Amino acid sequence: MSGTGLPALSRTALTRLAPEQRPVVDPARLRTRVVHFGLGAFHRAHQAVYTENAAALSGEPWGITAVAPRSAETVRALRDQDCLYSLTERRPEGPRTRVVGSVVDALAMGPEARAVDALLADPEVTVVTLTVTEKGYQRLASTGGLDHAAVAADLVADPAGPLTTVIGRLATGLAARMRAGAAPITVVSCDNMAGNGAVLSRMVREFVAASGRPDRDRILGRIAESVAFPSTVVDRIVPATGAADRAAAETALGVRDELAVTAEPYRQWILEDSFAAPRPPWELDGALFVRDVTPYQLTKLRLLNGSHSALAYLGLAAGHTTIAGTMAADWGERLVRALCAEVAPTLPAGGPDPAAYGDELVVRFRNPAMRHALRQIGSDGSLKITERWLPALRTLRATGTAAPVLELALAAWVFCTRPPSGVTDPAADALAACWDGSRRPVETVRALLRAVDAQDLADDTTLTSAVTERLPALQAGRIEI
Repeated sequence: MSGTGLPALSRTALTRLAPEQRPVVDPARLRTRVVHFGLGAFHRAHQAVYTENAAALSGEPWGITAVAPRSAETVRALRDQDCLYSLTERRPEGPRTRVVGSVVDALAMGPEARAVDALLADPEVTVVTLTVTEKGYQRLASTGGLDHAAVAADLVADPAGPLTTVIGRLATGLAARMRAGAAPITVVSCDNMAGNGAVLSRMVREFVAASGRPDRDRILGRIAESVAFPSTVVDRIVPATGAADRAAAETALGVRDELAVTAEPYRQWILEDSFAAPRPPWELDGALFVRDVTPYQLTKLRLLNGSHSALAYLGLAAGHTTIAGTMAADWGERLVRALCAEVAPTLPAGGPDPAAYGDELVVRFRNPAMRHALRQIGSDGSLKITERWLPALRTLRATGTAAPVLELALAAWVFCTRPPSGVTDPAADALAACWDGSRRPVETVRALLRAVDAQDLADDTTLTSAVTERLPALQAGRIEI
């Protein structure tokens, strides 16, 4: 019991809920057929929802065991609630809260390594999904290959023991599955990276190749034959959950939920139709399977994620705290539409119409019920901007096309890296070191670009000068589009 006297969310407590608040499928009839790495809010508000609805609509027992790479506390909290949690959709007309029941177990990756490997070897498990953010792939921005230094400890560790990286645990588990001659399996990246399936495939293969195991060539051959790595596009805005969100879920349900999540009403999932084994029929819940996800992926990365990052850094510079706050400013909508128009020529044919996509983004970002914090969106910028802005900027620069909006966005990122930045980033120390008091502002801009492995852009004097010229207005809190 909590201080409120309400019982904790559990399977027993489900009978206290209104029918529309209960899971759409009986959790007791599901079994683990999907393993998911990453126990964060996004997975619980996205893939877990699609999987639950697919199980309900098909009658097939698709359940998920979620593996937390780091947080054993989250695993304990989820187990204490019989792996149930609530999802509140923040709709303009008012919130809607219900319980999701597709997660049937939770494991801590390090302490429960043997249990994780047993599932990866289980022929009943035919799908692995991941939401571990860009930094979870241990990928070198300079080459696109595996960061061997980051996985060095895992390469020499006992494969049956705790490993520190998801790539190490996944690659080791898949190798064991292939070694045992188990059934084919599909591994699905759900992180915001261009060609995320190909990226994940490369990281796994390079880890196996570097493992030093005498049978590694045979295992790599088996992986090529029996493991698929389709690319995907995932889309749903999922703000960090705060105390007020948990209190609202408690009020709506009449039970205590320590792992409540919130999200916008909109959600989308586009997957490359390239699976090696049975999968949940996610299309029954609106997922789209296509031959090539690239047009959708780049549209989402460059327009939605690119706009999100731009709004975050510009909003922080202007003293705002949320996306809705930036959209209420006189420049918010103009920024989104201008960025979409500027980046549109860099997108391949076959995806959504950029103008219509921009219209939809304006509606989503304006949702007054959403309180998506700019500092959350602005985190890990050294990784995000290399995917969201820099490729489009390079394309535009190469064709001699003006890119004033991307230049402004880049200036805002530069501004937000000043120590103490207040925005978390894995390269925080390297970024802070660029703010050497002896450097001229343009030299700081160049140093920051080199810090994110964008030497070519750092050497572009026209670009760096344009970015530098934007800094005084940002320092004064003015957003000039």
